[in-house]
Amino acid sequence: MRKTQLITALLATLLAAPVFAQNAATSVQRDVNQQQRIENGLQSGQLTTREAARLEREESRVDHAEAKALRDGSMSAQEKRNISRLQNDASRDIAAQKHDAQTGNPDSASSKRMQADVQRNINQQQRVENGIKDGSLTNHEAARMERGQARVNRRESQAGRDGHVGSVEQARVQRTENRQSGRIHRQRHDAQHRG
Repeated sequence: MRKTQLITALLATLLAAPVFAQNAATSVQRDVNQQQRIENGLQSGQLTTREAARLEREESRVDHAEAKALRDGSMSAQEKRNISRLQNDASRDIAAQKHDAQTGNPDSASSKRMQADVQRNINQQQRVENGIKDGSLTNHEAARMERGQARVNRRESQAGRDGHVGSVEQARVQRTENRQSGRIHRQRHDAQHRG
């Protein structure tokens, strides 16, 4: 009897890992898409630096919710709904900000700095997504990476909240991004793998 229960538990664990990876990777892919929309809005002038900063704050909340959901190694149906709601809200806000009367100057130094930071978010979120998909990030590691991405987004939000990202502010953002990049690399290349 115990052997049957053990085999059943092992099979359930093995079958749940791909489903979890798909849910987490799908959520992170949506983060990538929304970051790309923000960057495109900055590049086209549809978003001002201040608007992008507000959107980055919202993206920080999404990443924080993902980190919290992934922390225990599984994502419940309620957590998936909450994350989806937050992502839908962020998506609507991106669309609204891109289509309002405000326009930004995509060639300004401030906008260029914000564009570079958002592009780096895209790259790092893609690295996290790839780690989830290929199993090089465990569920707990993915939670830590999303928490780190939330910190990066908050730093970007703080840098641009006054509508201008100066070189000193960008240097602070880049230090946070560098630390996060190192964490992603270490976690993806350590001995832990999701099985």
